[in-house]
Amino acid sequence: MDNSLLDLPTLKDLDITRRRVFMRVDINSPIDPETGKILDDRRIRVHAKYIKEIVDKYEPALVIGSHQGRPGERDFTTLEEHAELLSKYSGVQVKFVDDVMGPAARSAISELRPGEVLLLDNLRLVSEEVLEGAPEAQSMTVFVRRLSGLFDYYVNDAFATAHRSQPSIVGFPLVLPSAMGPLFEKEVIAAAKIFSSTSGPRIFILGGSKVHDLLRVIENLVRNRLADRILTTGLLAQLFLVAKGVRLGDENVRLLEEKNILTLIPRARLLLMKGAPIETPVDVKTHNEKDDAVENVSITKITGVIKDIGETTLEIYCELIKEASLIVMRGPAGVIEDSKFREGTLKILDAVYNSRAFVVIAGGHLGSMIDETKVNDRIHVSTGGNALLLLLSGEELPAIKALQMSKSIFHGGKR
Repeated sequence: MDNSLLDLPTLKDLDITRRRVFMRVDINSPIDPETGKILDDRRIRVHAKYIKEIVDKYEPALVIGSHQGRPGERDFTTLEEHAELLSKYSGVQVKFVDDVMGPAARSAISELRPGEVLLLDNLRLVSEEVLEGAPEAQSMTVFVRRLSGLFDYYVNDAFATAHRSQPSIVGFPLVLPSAMGPLFEKEVIAAAKIFSSTSGPRIFILGGSKVHDLLRVIENLVRNRLADRILTTGLLAQLFLVAKGVRLGDENVRLLEEKNILTLIPRARLLLMKGAPIETPVDVKTHNEKDDAVENVSITKITGVIKDIGETTLEIYCELIKEASLIVMRGPAGVIEDSKFREGTLKILDAVYNSRAFVVIAGGHLGSMIDETKVNDRIHVSTGGNALLLLLSGEELPAIKALQMSKSIFHGGKR
């Protein structure tokens, strides 16, 4: 990552005071498939805070766009409840229109007054918003062409979607003066700290189910010497244990095979041979389905399905965390859907809260385990787990590229 990440245009580069602004956010939330109601509104609460700040400071006629789920899936629904929750948490009345770019939406946008807020319906009701493409092509979509003339500025405050290349993310910046919003900016600053940190120990705690992505992250961390220790948990830890020649038992190997993880063994072994600072568990908690027994066993005596890291591993990892100056945590340590296997994740989180390090926790399933009463200015909880993961793996994020292009077009490449 180069320094241009910190040189993206911000709200300070635009004069949005009492102007008409389209702001992309990400309030995509878990939905109860039975009731259609929102199960976890954390993202909505976070965005509500920044919407309130923007309205109080600039009084724009603020139109908000977001998606919810994907067409054909059970969480694909309207944003009416999202609007109610945004109003509740921001203290600002957020109007809702059950339209995206048709006559009702365009009329509501045109009639919006400074200081008022309007939420459009689920952007993925528009078929173009489901497709990905180059910014130049997305700027020519009917969606962008139909709405862009109604706005003075575009703001992207949806870092969680920064890895997508859809019209609402990469199309508008090419036709409107654009900037990242305050939440996006906060995410970028946190990511920049990860890349610029030189004092150690710099500890990465990586787990969860996205093993293919995590391996790319590790390869980039090792290549750029960004990590002093990489503490592995979950399926990622199992991959490296197998790469070390540890026998995990037929059930665990079968699971790795089903998830196409065994194909990654040569890459894992290469990292180990290069001396990558990768730590693996010395014991694990397993579950034997026959008698429903939970055991804490050494990795040399594994029987049953691995569900969490073990007690000795926890002690070792927590001791290492105490000394860290930078901590990045992604993914739970165990199968947190089962209360019997949450201890590893919760104890690691407690060690992280109590450390002296600057901490970045990369959202996702881990977000549901975070004790928000223990989060402070030293701890950044990212709303964009996948986007942050890809940024750490060295990939260029489409949203960032589009904002850089917009800066060149409308700001002459200068701040």
